[in-house]
Amino acid sequence: MKKFVTWNVNGIRACVKKGFEESFQALDADIFALQETKLQEGQLDLSLPGYHQYWNYAEKKGYSGTAVFTKEEPLAVTCGIGSPEHDCEGRAITLEFPDFFFVTAYVPNAQDGLKRLPYRMDWEDRLREYLSELDRTKPVFYCGDLNVAHEEIDLKNPKSNRGNAGFSDEERGKFTDLLDAGFTDSFRHLYPDVTGVYSWWSYRFNARANNAGWRIDYFVVSDRVKQNIKDVIIHNEIFGSDHCPVELQIDI
Repeated sequence: MKKFVTWNVNGIRACVKKGFEESFQALDADIFALQETKLQEGQLDLSLPGYHQYWNYAEKKGYSGTAVFTKEEPLAVTCGIGSPEHDCEGRAITLEFPDFFFVTAYVPNAQDGLKRLPYRMDWEDRLREYLSELDRTKPVFYCGDLNVAHEEIDLKNPKSNRGNAGFSDEERGKFTDLLDAGFTDSFRHLYPDVTGVYSWWSYRFNARANNAGWRIDYFVVSDRVKQNIKDVIIHNEIFGSDHCPVELQIDI
């Protein structure tokens, strides 16, 4: 069985000061993906014995960024999604292994007033095409901060957030399109009716203490391996970011 973990750390340098390395060791993942690393090459020397490290930095300093740490050395590593207009923000990394692809992404936020929604919609289409192309070769494990709560069950206050960034009909529709293209939301596959389980909480209004959150961090897997999912654990007991880690256990 493999254990994969994804975590939006909201700045890895800040998260390191809040116990990142202890949490990393305790989770003991085969592959550990980060989003929103917010740094440039050479700004952090992170010692993770036993892991190969791969980083994708945004051109803009202190912005976005992704990383993947893996015990097994991959056959190949690709940064971006093969789309020049989307690949300057450090938002995606793909690792190819003999039996699967592992993809992590920090999906663009539509922002207040949905002012970046057109960019987000184009990203979603390009990403879906990219994942579908990979899926033709071997199964795909796609994870990260996908910046969308898919259904009303996936956030505490759906009515007041309808139409806001992360819960617009357009963003939710693109997630549906991804699932319809041959992919499965691993958490909902196992727990279709579970409520009150979130992966992100605003820093305002004591949201985390009150569990007024959103489930926007996912493991999405190719349909043909969904029967191999053993568990999905949302580690809301782990602090250090406004997001918490999400763990996928799966037989490969």
